[in-house]
Amino acid sequence: MCYYNGQKVTRDEYIRLKNLEKLVANYKFLNRDVEVGFDFGPTVVLKPIPGKQDFEIVTMEWGFIPDPLAWPFIETREQLNNFRRGFTDARGKFVKYDFLNAVSEELLFKNKVYRRAALERRCIILSTGFYDWRHIFPLNKRTGEPRKTAEKYPYRVMLNGREYFWMAGIWNPFEDADTGEYVESCAIVTPAANEVMEQIHNSKKRMPTMLTDDLAFDWLFKPMNEKEITALAQWQIPYQDMSYYTLKKDFLNSTDPLQPHFYADLPLLDVPGGDMNIAVAANGDNGGGQIELF
Repeated sequence: MCYYNGQKVTRDEYIRLKNLEKLVANYKFLNRDVEVGFDFGPTVVLKPIPGKQDFEIVTMEWGFIPDPLAWPFIETREQLNNFRRGFTDARGKFVKYDFLNAVSEELLFKNKVYRRAALERRCIILSTGFYDWRHIFPLNKRTGEPRKTAEKYPYRVMLNGREYFWMAGIWNPFEDADTGEYVESCAIVTPAANEVMEQIHNSKKRMPTMLTDDLAFDWLFKPMNEKEITALAQWQIPYQDMSYYTLKKDFLNSTDPLQPHFYADLPLLDVPGGDMNIAVAANGDNGGGQIELF
């Protein structure tokens, strides 16, 4: 978590984001409803300009590539692909590393691949909504006990009143020792889930570090000690500031992946202060949708 993200921003919003018309030439990379992390493709990142309180908008490979001089000692694209696909090690154990997310509590641990990047190369990853799955174990009609296999219900999660928002990230440069290929890669920072996300992403109970404008500025530019970095990485946005709705289970293959979908058998979330939880069923050509607003 988080392995699926959206980055679809309108032309006017994109111009406002940087207020530089010349960047409109790159607008095509901001027209994706859903990015699948396991594709390890390009994602849009706000990268600080050294020595300035300013940033540039770039694309980086989603999937942090560690320093080649540290574990797991990845020096070439071929080695990187093996780690991402998975392989059997000398002990006969299948291992796989994608480094798409960086656990906030462990960012600065001495033995973690993210430590130096968290200290020196923090960035912001743009989002128009991220995606997670809620696991529900239906009852066995014969025994009355929960089944061992869960039904998975996809949700799109956004920030109230914002068409795009910021997620804390870290980045790292990589150069292939064989080919000289240079690429910059990143990972999304994830803290423990808040009261809503622990019910949506109820398998792992994680969420991205969603930042306010002020906190995004701090993450990019403010000189911080290790305690401050860790605290900001673990910051949880208040659940009242979030909105979400359910999607079709096959939304990733849909021509309209953002279309809400209503599940009659899916219980509403148990939101603190339940009277704030308003469920709106919106009927449409595709069966309608359930949108829960705070």
